[in-house]
Amino acid sequence: MDRRQFVAGASVGVAAVASAFPRPAIAQGVRELKMVTIWPKTLPGLQSGAERVAASIGALSGGRLTVKVFAAGQLVGAFESFDAVSSGLADMYHASEITWAGRSAAFSYFCNVPFGLTPSEINAWIYHGGGQALWDELSDGFGLKPLMCGNTGPQMGGWFTKELTGVESYKGLRYRMPGIGGEVLRRLGAVVVNLPASEIIPSLRSGAIDASEFAGPWVDMALGLNKAAKYYYYPGFHEPGAALSLVVNKKLWDSLDRTERSLIETAAAADSSPTIRQSRSVNSTIPSWRRSARCPAKCFTRPAARTT
Repeated sequence: MDRRQFVAGASVGVAAVASAFPRPAIAQGVRELKMVTIWPKTLPGLQSGAERVAASIGALSGGRLTVKVFAAGQLVGAFESFDAVSSGLADMYHASEITWAGRSAAFSYFCNVPFGLTPSEINAWIYHGGGQALWDELSDGFGLKPLMCGNTGPQMGGWFTKELTGVESYKGLRYRMPGIGGEVLRRLGAVVVNLPASEIIPSLRSGAIDASEFAGPWVDMALGLNKAAKYYYYPGFHEPGAALSLVVNKKLWDSLDRTERSLIETAAAADSSPTIRQSRSVNSTIPSWRRSARCPAKCFTRPAARTT
């Protein structure tokens, strides 16, 4: 056998032996996770925030955890995200907990409630005031592990196809608003509904609803609310600081090692800053929303302070 035959034969032998060995542990240890969201695919601030968190998890884990993000409707519908993660069909969701107020009104508190906490205050409560323990207890009953993952800041009052002239304008008004804020308006006579983001514009244009709140000027206008309703009212009373969430299937969470859980917690917590920072920055630089905005003083102004 000459040298070339020996080398060729050796190469075949090495390849055969190598193929018989298991893959390296680092490759075997890669976990591919599915994240579903309640946001439209192209929505900035919210869907882009979910994708940023997914990328952070991958980077912090050195590729051990990879997260594929599915926008609303790509794997499940927006309002099916909760059950998808609870059942294990998906591994985690990015959403606003107020969306699930129909399952328990308590979920609203982990987004926000009327005249509730500012973004910094809800951070303090969740991280240092016992809020996380209460959230864990609530979510555990649904097989979920929740984490706070950003905040869009104070909500606006909403976009209306009709002008408000006073509190009486809410009687019979068909308004999209989830959570406890929606219950307040219902008691004022409004017909309150909850709709996913993708259904708001068609519903306003068809007349199925008369008004809708969503987030702030940047996200609202990216969604197209300014093209479907003429009047924009502020401020919103219902969510002084709307927290976002990253929620993981509890069985999956328990199967992760301490390092993996820690890096997911870190990625979620780290997104609080860019989310609200970007929201405030872009909101302040959009002049067109201010031309539409009105302050319904008769509806929202508090009584004057007593001077005697």
